[in-house]
Amino acid sequence: MIHATAIVDSKAELDANVEVGPYSIIRQNVSIGAGTVIGPHVIIEPYVNIGQDCHIFQYAAIGAPPQSLKFKGEKSDVKIGRGTIIREFVTIHRGTEFGGGLTEVGEENFLMAYTHIAHDCITGKKVIFANNATLAGHIIVGDNATIGGLVAIHQFVRIGNYAYVGGKSAVVKDIPPYVIASGDRAKLHGLNSVGLKRYGFSQETLSLLKKAYRIIFRIGITLNEAIERVNAEVEQVPEVVNLIDFIKSSRRGITR
Repeated sequence: MIHATAIVDSKAELDANVEVGPYSIIRQNVSIGAGTVIGPHVIIEPYVNIGQDCHIFQYAAIGAPPQSLKFKGEKSDVKIGRGTIIREFVTIHRGTEFGGGLTEVGEENFLMAYTHIAHDCITGKKVIFANNATLAGHIIVGDNATIGGLVAIHQFVRIGNYAYVGGKSAVVKDIPPYVIASGDRAKLHGLNSVGLKRYGFSQETLSLLKKAYRIIFRIGITLNEAIERVNAEVEQVPEVVNLIDFIKSSRRGITR
């Protein structure tokens, strides 16, 4: 159902089972999947693809041109995955040619009020962004990560799978998977043990991750030395391998 006061461009493609609330504006070259609800006063700019069963609340602005001096008006896109919830006043900007041309929010994400997802960011599945979480450009957030309220993440930073970033943190380096980080310049505070248990990680896996974490971050050796020790002393279950691979592939450096 499309409210009588909504403005939907004739070149937008909406499934018959999409609801659009009062005074919302949906421009050309927008695609919206079945079961999605667009609340009142939402603006969806061109080149946005929204999956099925999403819910976008009032005053969200999706697909605006990026806040980047390198952007020259080229075509770029926003993709929002199935089942994502976008609350009040969220802003999500299109990608840039420099960054690959795509900003993508994964399936079943939960973006609380005033979250900002800047150009060329990619988020995984089931990511939670608390109120006023702010992503600069070119950020990658892994599956099942949680970003606390008032968190600001520097451009090109990566957040690993199942990581938890505490509220009011400034993140300037990569956050490894499975850990908790927080602080004015974020520092690590151990494994995200509570979250990992909620997601069904076994006690054996938690013990191995804890051992690897201690070697890497707590005994005062270099990262290269720590990686060698972990490879030699810790059983190489997939989670330990993921942790090491994430650290080895970091370009910005690892939060410690």
